[in-house]
Amino acid sequence: MVSCSSCGATAEAPLGWMTEITERGPVYLCDRCSRENIRSIEGRLDPVYW
Repeated sequence: MVSCSSCGATAEAPLGWMTEITERGPVYLCDRCSRENIRSIEGRLDPVYW
């Protein structure tokens, strides 16, 4: 079971959730929070993706 780092939602099998690997380990964002925060997520991507 994982929980969203933004809203605290939990899921057994988080299909559609975003996962970010940090120094502390994996961080999860649910599909709703991912859609709401897509611009900030894109801003953190490596320039090589653009």
